[in-house]
Amino acid sequence: MLFHNNSALHLSYDLKVVIMKFLHWAFIAIILSNILSESKAQAIVTASIIDKLMDQRQVNVVIKMKADAEYPKDMIHWSKDKRANFTYATLVSLAEVSQKPILAILKEHGMTYQSFYVVNAIKTKIDASLLDIFMKRTDIEAIIDDAPMKMIDYTVDESVIESRAVEPEWGIKKIKADSVWYTGITGQGVTIGGLDTGFEWDFDVVRDKYRGYMNDSTVVHSYHWHDAIHTNNPAYPDSLINPCGFDVKEPCDDNNHGSHTMGTMVGRDSSNYIGVAPGARWVACRNMDRGWGMPSTYIECFEWMLAPTDTSGLNPDPTMAPHVINNSWYCSESEGCNKENRFLLDDAVKNLKAAGVVVVISAGNAGPNCGTIDQPPALFKSSFAVGATNDQDLIANFSSRGPAMVDSIAYMKPNVSAPGVGVRSLVRSGGFASFSGTSMSGPHVAGTVALIISANPSLAGKVEVIENILEQTADRLYSDQVCGDFAGSSWPNITYGYGRINAYKAVEAAKALLSGTDQNTTKPLTIYPNPSFDYIVINNSDRAIDRINIFDQTGQLILSLQLNEGKPSVTLPISYLQQGVYMVTVLDQNGFKSGKFVKL
Repeated sequence: MLFHNNSALHLSYDLKVVIMKFLHWAFIAIILSNILSESKAQAIVTASIIDKLMDQRQVNVVIKMKADAEYPKDMIHWSKDKRANFTYATLVSLAEVSQKPILAILKEHGMTYQSFYVVNAIKTKIDASLLDIFMKRTDIEAIIDDAPMKMIDYTVDESVIESRAVEPEWGIKKIKADSVWYTGITGQGVTIGGLDTGFEWDFDVVRDKYRGYMNDSTVVHSYHWHDAIHTNNPAYPDSLINPCGFDVKEPCDDNNHGSHTMGTMVGRDSSNYIGVAPGARWVACRNMDRGWGMPSTYIECFEWMLAPTDTSGLNPDPTMAPHVINNSWYCSESEGCNKENRFLLDDAVKNLKAAGVVVVISAGNAGPNCGTIDQPPALFKSSFAVGATNDQDLIANFSSRGPAMVDSIAYMKPNVSAPGVGVRSLVRSGGFASFSGTSMSGPHVAGTVALIISANPSLAGKVEVIENILEQTADRLYSDQVCGDFAGSSWPNITYGYGRINAYKAVEAAKALLSGTDQNTTKPLTIYPNPSFDYIVINNSDRAIDRINIFDQTGQLILSLQLNEGKPSVTLPISYLQQGVYMVTVLDQNGFKSGKFVKL
């Protein structure tokens, strides 16, 4: 209808809004039709983006590029700094080249953005027209909703409690970390990274362990702290401002959760022995707003851990990366993480490991049913997932169980278990409280990694070797639980993984790689012929061999063979090995033995 007399007849404001919404809905319907058309849609698009665009003009997204990094096979032999520098340079170059055309389009449309390299992705806002453009491109893998997600829930077992007598906490004694201390190893020379709700640093129990703490008058936060929380998470209304604020320049915790995990990793003062590795230093990144993060905040902290920056976010330095990082959080499907965007976190874990950083991840608190390790990042094959046990070495009822299913493939998870029930540690007030959850078990493992590297510094960056040591030295535990083809009576199993970690055995195994001495001398280990060209016989006298590991001269794991035959002697072909000296470790029911052979 044409209106000839505008003064006589005009559209009401409400009617205009209705018409605009209808036109907007119609445009979105066309785009949805395009997305569903295989001939037009090239990129995977998270369905929730379409839903949100029905009601709002712009949506926060992460654009994942198709191009992925490739690394040389011999990289696993390199030093930590060499691995870190190479990984950083490779990822930055890949992102600069592959993201260039997308960034040009965003600039043309006046959109702000944040470019990532630890995952080849871009955080930005898009409207319906940009979605229509991007979904047709062949260089984009997925357009993902940057939706809020939540850390792993935990239980407060008691109110804030005062200091106790000078005695290590039960979890420390259970994994025998205190026995490691008596040998003079407390984590010296190792840096642990925490990614969580933030961290309190200015309390005696953790202050002098903070890598930015030089003395009481000098504290440097550059390269030691980063805040990835720049605005309120969508889970909170703008009126509820974060108690720490945003983009804070020194460590702050808005929840207690982060401070508690760090206390378990490094905490100690004159009257509180709460940390597994009190001689280690720590750095940290806040990736959650009061327990809620987003894909972009998690990725930002992963990226900072690969190459820490100054407090302005500039001048990244991969040689400042920590040796191990702890992650006590997860991304559920109901909170924004789904099959279309899970690979973002998998890519980040893989690239951090390529850079020589051990990535420890809590398994989750969705137990006791089978297959409850079903949320990223714990479910990935690349992730080192940790279940929770109590002081009786029984699995916690809440601890998530394996197997983990990814693309219809079942993986044995968790990798190991650790104390996670009634764990006493630091809270924001400077006091102490006991929490329960796999969030508490992961820090025990991260602390143990620090002890391993402190005992044998040549293992720094040797992620594969360290993970193998943790698994093979764990105290084996079994259950009656059966999950399809996975039985709790097998080893490893879907309840405990390889078992509850044993820091003392792990450190002794690490020292054995350094010195070549036997840590299990009840029966001698013989290797013959030695030297040899084509095969060796490994003889463990009369004791059955459970596992054989072979390492090269750099400490890199070459072969890991699990045996179930109950045989004390094994013949192995070695013709494929390069000439040189190799270390052999054998695991039997008494622990590790070691020896060497020469490949001609």
